[in-house]
Amino acid sequence: MYQREFDQKLKQSFPKAVLLYGDNEYLLDYYIDLYKSHLDAKESMLTLYYDEWNFEQAKSYLSQTSLFGGTNLVVVKHDKKIPKKELDALIQLANKNSDNYLVYAYEGAAKDAKSMQSAFTEKKGGIWVRFFEPNINEGIAILQQKAQEIQLDIDHFALQHLMLLLNNNLALCANELHKLAILGMKVTSKDIDRLVYSTAPLATEQLLVELFNKKPITTTITKLLDLGEDESSLLRSTQYFVNQIFLFNAYIKLHGYVDSAAILGYKLPKQIEEKKAQLALRVNSASLLKIFEHLLESEIAMKKATTTQKEVLLYSTLIKLQGYL
Repeated sequence: MYQREFDQKLKQSFPKAVLLYGDNEYLLDYYIDLYKSHLDAKESMLTLYYDEWNFEQAKSYLSQTSLFGGTNLVVVKHDKKIPKKELDALIQLANKNSDNYLVYAYEGAAKDAKSMQSAFTEKKGGIWVRFFEPNINEGIAILQQKAQEIQLDIDHFALQHLMLLLNNNLALCANELHKLAILGMKVTSKDIDRLVYSTAPLATEQLLVELFNKKPITTTITKLLDLGEDESSLLRSTQYFVNQIFLFNAYIKLHGYVDSAAILGYKLPKQIEEKKAQLALRVNSASLLKIFEHLLESEIAMKKATTTQKEVLLYSTLIKLQGYL
């Protein structure tokens, strides 16, 4: 089921057990909050996020009668799959009592969530909903609704600028709207430039990961240039990233495991460390050597190029680099 159909169903009744997943963190949190407010369960609910997950605790909570005649709402947010047997047991308990509800927000890959859909069929008293990353118009519409809710005066163009600045991340945009509302005045694009910190460094990292995963990169490059990044800085970031991949590649070959603290001198978050290790293992030494030579030649060409030539040179450099992977 998709968002529009889910919204129609919520007008009739709130499903007893729901699986939420997909490429939209903002909507995951939005529907969790909707359940909390609709069921008036903010004070009584049980939240089990990530490492807090405990099947026995969730089972025990849904097995008990609400102390004050309220709602027993269990909200689970996790990037790992819950075993089907555990889901079946919790969904059964959610449907056993009129006061019980289960909301499971899965933050892992959407393809992995499909195996859990069979636990959330309407026949079993559940439902699953998949969300997608919104396009610019959908994102602006969502933010306009948010701005109205918090009584923030901001126009269409300012919202569009905010989405561009924060790399279309609706969750970040919504947080910034709350901060901007404190101003108590009409917010313009100039106010956003003055008060909102750009996520360009994060977008650059995203570009380089997409580059090594051999995914389309032209849209991300265009977005970064629109954010104000210049071609030379993006080329330097690429060189730095490739150097890190080389160091990861060499260390893993020598030691048989990854340790970002030993490689870089500081510890990366585990998820990022594993991602860079995976990228490093995909590239052989001969390809890395060709990439280094290509980037050195491109750096010289970039320094000699006119301002109008640099953008085209950056696109061609990165696209050619993908050919060596």
